[in-house]
Amino acid sequence: MSQLTNPILPGFNPDPSILRVSEDYYIATSTFEWFPGVQIHHSKDLANWELLTRPLTRKSQLDMRGDPDSCGVWAPCLTHDGEKFWLVYTDVKRKDGSFKDAHNYIVWADKIEGPWSDPIYVNSSGFDPSLFHDDDGRKWFINMMWDHRTRPLKFAGIALQEFDAKAGKLVGPVKNIYKGTDLKLVEGPHLYKRNGWYYLLTAEGGTAYDHACTFARSRNIDGPYETHPDKHILTSKDAPLAALQRSGHGDLVETPEGKLYLVHLAGRPTTQERRCVLGRETAIQEAYWGEDDWLYVKDGPVPSLHVEVPGTRDEDKYWAEQRSTFENGLPIDFQWLRTPEPDRIFSTDSGKLTLFGRESIGSWFEQALVARRQQHFSYDAETVVDFSATDERTMAGLTAYYSRYNFFYLAVTAHSDGQRELLLMSSEISWPDGNLSFPAEPVQIPNEGKVKLALTIRGKALQFFYALEGKELQPIGPVLDASILSDECGGHQAHGSFTGAFVGVAANDLNGTASPAHFDYFIYRPVRDPSDRYEIDALS
Repeated sequence: MSQLTNPILPGFNPDPSILRVSEDYYIATSTFEWFPGVQIHHSKDLANWELLTRPLTRKSQLDMRGDPDSCGVWAPCLTHDGEKFWLVYTDVKRKDGSFKDAHNYIVWADKIEGPWSDPIYVNSSGFDPSLFHDDDGRKWFINMMWDHRTRPLKFAGIALQEFDAKAGKLVGPVKNIYKGTDLKLVEGPHLYKRNGWYYLLTAEGGTAYDHACTFARSRNIDGPYETHPDKHILTSKDAPLAALQRSGHGDLVETPEGKLYLVHLAGRPTTQERRCVLGRETAIQEAYWGEDDWLYVKDGPVPSLHVEVPGTRDEDKYWAEQRSTFENGLPIDFQWLRTPEPDRIFSTDSGKLTLFGRESIGSWFEQALVARRQQHFSYDAETVVDFSATDERTMAGLTAYYSRYNFFYLAVTAHSDGQRELLLMSSEISWPDGNLSFPAEPVQIPNEGKVKLALTIRGKALQFFYALEGKELQPIGPVLDASILSDECGGHQAHGSFTGAFVGVAANDLNGTASPAHFDYFIYRPVRDPSDRYEIDALS
């Protein structure tokens, strides 16, 4: 056993569903509008995690073109019934206003690496679905339900219905088994069975600073369910100074030795505005069963920053520079937005990453943007682009991106007369208008030749750089506020933005001619910042 500093999956990795099969642990997390859908990480010791696969890789499984920001894949549930892996997920098409259009699906595979099946459509009555395999062989589908008729709008409770795997459909009656507590917004259900009790773990309080894990139990699978005597087994809502905030939406796993752990999402806010630039991350807590047959979190309910786990994390790997070249395709760290037809937006056939300019940056349909998660509060990023811009409607470059309403973009483009230039763009907090601002005057550059583009982030301070061939990097534009690349500034009302900051490359051709931009490499270099409160906590 050794002490680990949370989170175990840093950066945008929310809504964890954990599973152990023999000696192997797996965590599935939400990916929202980023494709391929669902991240599955693997570990042998709960300390060291490696991104293993993203199972939703083709159009028949997932097509998110048109899904708004922070829609798409919500809260997957990964289980194993002794024979095969099962993955349940939601594709959300609308989330704002009175209605939510949320379609639930099930896929399965013999091996975690796949191939994963085409999906079975299950229902659209709510989201955050899970699948419970009872010890009598029956399978049960659980999801939250939304009631659009109420004022204020609310979540109606947790629905239970039997799933017939052979028939590939839900059967029998639907029953609302749990309506939650006075914290409201009950969602994220997971069912367990132990000592003749059915246990229901849910999330409540929304995804912001009142988030919590709520626990209940019943002797019958369909209830009635009695709420835990402490109500919430994990929450930071009453501890505003705790390092891990927004804590909730959890799942349980037991080690081969019988130790029990709860994984949960959490955010690590920075700045006086409490902004979670890294989004909602996955953390872990030790738990135990009390003599009263109730579950408790060790030292809870406030989550601990430091937790004892079986393994020892390789910190050198966490801080290692990641230089990505493209001779062997797109590295697994990278994703793109929404489309299941990646050949239309990028290629690695030349050994470089070629983006084919499509719609504007921030499009909800088809834009050529390939990026990776920001997983550290301070880092450097660098690339080299070769792009022959023809006018102001063609551009390609380096972006720090949260959503269509919130990004920074340094692009090689051109004036209307065809003269190439560098243009620094920002949408900052532009919701609902989505208008650009321009923090610096355009910089004229030669019409031919590669350009090196770079950025540094130190906490909330973001600085862009550029260099022509044979020249040294020089800054362009002012120091910008990187903290706006956060859920709290994502362009929606409270509980409405769910992802995290990315950094990557983009190409746009608003003329519709798909002009190509070639990128030689991409560097992501974590930087230790002694002023960062989380590094101080980790070293204390």
